[in-house]
Amino acid sequence: MKKKYMKTLLLLFTCVTSSIYADSSAEKAAKELANPVAALISLPIQVNYQPNIGPTGNGSQWLTNVQPVIPIDFNDEWNIISRTIIPLVSKDIGVSGVDRVSGVGDIVQSAWVSPKSPTKAGWIWGAGAAFLIPSGSDVSARKWGAGPTGLALKQDGPWTYGGLFNHIWSFGGNDAVTASINQTFVQPFLTYITPQAVTFALNTETIYDWENDQFTIPLNFSITKVTKIGGQMISYGAGVTYWAEAPTGGPNGWGARFILTFIFPK
Repeated sequence: MKKKYMKTLLLLFTCVTSSIYADSSAEKAAKELANPVAALISLPIQVNYQPNIGPTGNGSQWLTNVQPVIPIDFNDEWNIISRTIIPLVSKDIGVSGVDRVSGVGDIVQSAWVSPKSPTKAGWIWGAGAAFLIPSGSDVSARKWGAGPTGLALKQDGPWTYGGLFNHIWSFGGNDAVTASINQTFVQPFLTYITPQAVTFALNTETIYDWENDQFTIPLNFSITKVTKIGGQMISYGAGVTYWAEAPTGGPNGWGARFILTFIFPK
């Protein structure tokens, strides 16, 4: 009876410690996902439903961003972080007789140089360049562009807060399709991560168009969870978007966001 009791306790201890280890590993991955320059290979797929677009406000758009993030060891002190944003667009402007338009949007390629260790004050930062690569599809602006990009963030217990920016000027492409591009992107963010690897995230992905003196301000709130399916670690979740401001014909009101990220710890 005593041996049976000891075996039961050992089995229970093993299950509990395995669960704690799994939660700890998932929580670590969640914190790394909250850091855009973490040494973590990931493949986020972000599906956005954007309503009330077009001249009559009766259209809608599905925008799927495929965003592979790949860290590269530069030396013992520095990483280079590559992030590619490939937008897949399916848009109906809500006008009778006008067909839905689908295609690959213009690609934004960013690369940051980032120190592997935070500053003495605990800040993590990165600086580099962003490039706009035209896809040439029906939803492409058909412009080449480039400019600076940077970010800074701090992780304090369960909290991560900071911001990311880039500015892109066009330097070539088809002027007959789109005017010159001169725009600033700013993304302040705040996340809270629980010990169960659930992330509550709030951000805005604000764009200011200097050519047209126009803001686009979507406010995003999402909840995601890191877990394992088989041997593959993933993060999944959903959220809402509210457009505080958008250009004429742009999204209006409330939209939805669905997120699936494949995680490949180094």
